[in-house]
Amino acid sequence: MLYMLRNDLPMSEEILEFQTETKELLHLMIHSLYTRKDIFLRELISNASDALDRLRYEALTRHELLDGNDRFEIRLEVDRAARTLTIGDTGIGMSREEVIAHIGTIARSGTAELRKKLQGSGSAADVAELIGQFGVGFYSAFMVADRVKMLTRRAGQTTATEWESAAAGTYSIKDADKAGRGTVITLYLKKPDPESGIDDYTEHWRLADIVKQHSDFVSYPIYAKKDDGAEPAVLNSMKPIWKRSAAEVKKEEYDEFYKHVSHDWTDPLKTIHFKAEGTFEYDALLYVPAKAPYDLYYAESDAGLRLFAKRVMIMDKCADLLPHYLRFMRGVVDAADLPLNISRQRLQQDHHIGLIRKRLTRKILDTFQELFDKDYEQYLTLWKEFGVAIKEGVATDFENREKILGLLLFQSSHDAEKLTSLKEYVGRMQTQQDQIYHLTGESRKVIENSPHLEAFKEKGYEVLYLVDTVDEFLLQHLTEFEGKKLKSAGKGSIQLGTGQEKEAAEKELKEKQDEYKPLMEFLEKELGEHVKQVRLSARLTTSPACLVVEEHDFSPRLERALRQVHSQAPMQKRVLELNPKHPLISRMRQRHAADAADAVLHEAAELVFGLALLAEGSELPDPIRFSRAATEVLGKVV
Repeated sequence: MLYMLRNDLPMSEEILEFQTETKELLHLMIHSLYTRKDIFLRELISNASDALDRLRYEALTRHELLDGNDRFEIRLEVDRAARTLTIGDTGIGMSREEVIAHIGTIARSGTAELRKKLQGSGSAADVAELIGQFGVGFYSAFMVADRVKMLTRRAGQTTATEWESAAAGTYSIKDADKAGRGTVITLYLKKPDPESGIDDYTEHWRLADIVKQHSDFVSYPIYAKKDDGAEPAVLNSMKPIWKRSAAEVKKEEYDEFYKHVSHDWTDPLKTIHFKAEGTFEYDALLYVPAKAPYDLYYAESDAGLRLFAKRVMIMDKCADLLPHYLRFMRGVVDAADLPLNISRQRLQQDHHIGLIRKRLTRKILDTFQELFDKDYEQYLTLWKEFGVAIKEGVATDFENREKILGLLLFQSSHDAEKLTSLKEYVGRMQTQQDQIYHLTGESRKVIENSPHLEAFKEKGYEVLYLVDTVDEFLLQHLTEFEGKKLKSAGKGSIQLGTGQEKEAAEKELKEKQDEYKPLMEFLEKELGEHVKQVRLSARLTTSPACLVVEEHDFSPRLERALRQVHSQAPMQKRVLELNPKHPLISRMRQRHAADAADAVLHEAAELVFGLALLAEGSELPDPIRFSRAATEVLGKVV
């Protein structure tokens, strides 16, 4: 982050520049067509509620943080003459360093992703999606305010920090005085403009209406004075939505609570609300987001459900409540029998947490299966956003492995427009087929054009196209389904067709074996640096050659991925398969039989190997050498 220090300011005051992505986001918000601008109040109240949650949790073990003030509240105050709205809380507050880290910048891990998103944004939907994905709702204040000032003091500290900005690319920050902990945010409001969605937020009835609509369930009192100057009144009911019966909660209420707990601006894809009864009771309100968060596949992503005990939050993000592959889920769990001051280490060992984890996981997977069976279009939306994460569960959740297998979807040669499940694939298998065939690759186009599939296409065998990076990991743990072994079309030898057809194909290859043996021995010697064997192929029909690996070797895609991590890793030698019916291979055999020392054969060998690499999407080890070989061979032919 860039900053500069002005000489005419007190020593504690600095003028700092916003991070580039923050500047772009602010500009997008201020100039967007997003009309639901009253959402800003929900975002600021949600932040205040989070600050109160964190204080209550930290104060369980550090009572001195309360400093004699055990009031947990949020206050809204207006000054109609000055046209200001102030949102104050008695929460944990922030230090100077935390203000700079959280208000001046976007989380570092998300900056590149945000920059890419910003380049194509501008619509109202884009704004909502960006704010939801990157958790930057604080900046929504600038949709209704020309200037924002924040005064905050962290619990346990004596010095406060004042932050101020007009969203012009910079902000000021300085030490200040504040009586007591917490944060006070003052918005210098823009003039009301109904056409642009800006109401008069100095009107008590308008604030009360927004709170009732978006923040009624906040578990801390939200106070505001009426216009007649009477004592402040509480605007929200404070009844936790997860404690209410599912039958009495409206969809709009569920959606608003999701936005509160997730800081997402879009409605969730699916809501799961239930109460577990018996020897150990708890309430759970879970959500499937409509969009994957930007950091879903980042190693350092911070996921987890909010954990409450008797309506008191004891952990903001409890990762132990769900397996890692379900880290995209959002929501709360409120357990009646957990101690309020339980440590993270004890929490991990608590058998109650293990029981909750099992029940939540089953409930979520059953909900996914219900979507699959009854609302397939909605399930496809879920799969598009989170399918890669769900695939991880096959390797890590052995207890629910069969449930997860039933949820998997893949591209396939059966239909270019539709995904298929493993069960659907098995249902379409040919009578004589006893294996589930698949091939991995960077994209559908690469796999479709692979020479490894030529015999499969000719005989009408369906092949699964595995294009996700995680599929290589998945295949190490998915070896069969419903008694059918999974078989790679690019590994080992292939035999397709009826028993008679297999025997006829094997007999034909054996007859040609002696005829092509001298050429194969020549190629093994000539290409010994790259291949360990040359043999005739039963999988090729139109291409001259292809490269395959043995059953337990790495696929070419996995090998490339591993070499990106370990660049010095040795290249595995592969098997070069030849198509004896192809004119190029047939002509090479004839030239070798006529003159084994023919110089063109050396270049032709390099050409055949290079063509096999290019056909599968691999890089040439020596492009210059390949180009020279191609030129030499073509020069002899043309």
